[in-house]
Amino acid sequence: MVLMILFLVIGFVLLVKGADLFVDGAYDLSAKLRIPAYIVGLTVVAFGTSLPEAAVSITASLQGSNEIAIGNIIGSNIFNTLVVLGASALFAPVAVKGTILKRDFPFCIGIIAVMIVLLMTLNHGDIALTRLDGIILLALFAVFMVGSVVMGKKESKLIESAEDSEKADLPMWKCLLFIIIGFVGVVVGGQLTVKGAKELALMAGMSERVVGLTVVAIGTSLPELVTSIVAARKQQNDIAVGNVIGSNIFNLLFILGISATIGTIGTDFNVVIDGCVLIGICLFTYIFALANKKINRPCGVVMIFMYVAYTVYLLVR
Repeated sequence: MVLMILFLVIGFVLLVKGADLFVDGAYDLSAKLRIPAYIVGLTVVAFGTSLPEAAVSITASLQGSNEIAIGNIIGSNIFNTLVVLGASALFAPVAVKGTILKRDFPFCIGIIAVMIVLLMTLNHGDIALTRLDGIILLALFAVFMVGSVVMGKKESKLIESAEDSEKADLPMWKCLLFIIIGFVGVVVGGQLTVKGAKELALMAGMSERVVGLTVVAIGTSLPELVTSIVAARKQQNDIAVGNVIGSNIFNLLFILGISATIGTIGTDFNVVIDGCVLIGICLFTYIFALANKKINRPCGVVMIFMYVAYTVYLLVR
């Protein structure tokens, strides 16, 4: 038991530090290449902070722990939406960019609905994501990436890109070194986290899905939490919100798509319920942001209490 806890702790540390190095390197590299802040937040930073989820879910699929794979994705997205955005709003009101409200947020809600439909159809009556479903999710991810880059470049101004390039403190070789070290850290950390979480779940009599939805999901979402809070405090709202929405989309399309392509992810109807909860949470956040053009402190408090209530519901269930 002590060894499994040690694996879990070391795994989380490697995940967080590895993702931190990756984001630092990728952000400075993109700034040197004059990629605008909006694209950085929605793609580069979102991808970097989603590496822990990728490492855990893909490793879980390879090891046959499908409940952790899908539980980690849904749990991380719920944590991202409620706690990461909610905690960021406690430090400073988080303005939500018009483009995110008009395109990216609705797209995120739509793909959650697609995931639920795929879970319940085309699977010979079983609730599962097949390899075909995984390919469909990956195809949607490709559409999202192409659309984000094309639209982002149209909306960006050259002067903003130039300003970003001046903020790049790391030399090019150090950017690449941070990216490599960070990637290795999240891969190794992901393997240790899955091993520790799986064994602890069996010892405690808990299902792998619940562990994936709570402990593992929170641990792998720490990079999003830290990144968005720091960005909100610095009034970099494009990074704070783009990181959360982008990470959620990466998790659902890229990570879950790869996990399902590796092998069919079989589960039960509770995952469909969790998916519906995720849609409800996203709709609540979206409607509030649409009405106020920002997420303020009172809303942040409500969102955090919603997450606490959902966690209690999971444990009771």
